[in-house]
Amino acid sequence: MTRIASHRGGTLNYGDSTPTGFRATAALPLEEVEFDVHPSRDGAIMVHHDATLDRTTDRSGALIDSTEAEIRAARINYGVDEHPMSLAELCAIYQDSTVNLRCEFKPDQNGIPYSDFVPKVIEELSRCGLLERTGFSSFLVANLDEIARHSSRPFLWLVSPPVQKQLGIATVIELAQNHCIPEIGLNIDHTDSDAMAQITGAGLDFGCWAAHSGAQIRKALTLGVKVFTTDRPHLAIEVRNTFNHEATK
Repeated sequence: MTRIASHRGGTLNYGDSTPTGFRATAALPLEEVEFDVHPSRDGAIMVHHDATLDRTTDRSGALIDSTEAEIRAARINYGVDEHPMSLAELCAIYQDSTVNLRCEFKPDQNGIPYSDFVPKVIEELSRCGLLERTGFSSFLVANLDEIARHSSRPFLWLVSPPVQKQLGIATVIELAQNHCIPEIGLNIDHTDSDAMAQITGAGLDFGCWAAHSGAQIRKALTLGVKVFTTDRPHLAIEVRNTFNHEATK
């Protein structure tokens, strides 16, 4: 069965990376919750999509230049008086949930990987007892190399449409194999059965991201991808249930 990953805790249902969204996702009949991590200036691991607070909160500034207290003081847009949370707090929500974690390593505001950040996140997940339920992802191959050096947990390469267009699927596959990357994720609007066949034919797992509309979700299900991320987990569950019911007729 194609797996559903609630992207940032269901952005279009609950707001971007909100505690409410993560708590709601923990109780949903889906398989994964996707979230992003950044370090604060004083070494905290914070769950937030962007490298800065500017777009999704009432404050501004890069997370790496802000203290944990300053980040926590920011109010998330469209949330119900909610603030960014730490990785440990997110882990506490999922301790008793059947939903597994999908942790994405983002770059800093200049597009550069954070120095020595990957092992700290892995250590924190282990301390919280959830490392064995966590998979990792990144758009940056350097981050994926770092993950492989510090953990045996699964990870995937999120390939952006510009990179996919510039390199072509064959070169994407070659790079993945050269870096021992076991899984590739493409944007749902930039993939088809041919791309999937090339990737899986090379022995790699294949998934999609940004499947937010009913048509996009149904496309992912029709392709039979391993997993897709969605900002609308409730819709994804509904569409998957209907799709599976139709398939059994």
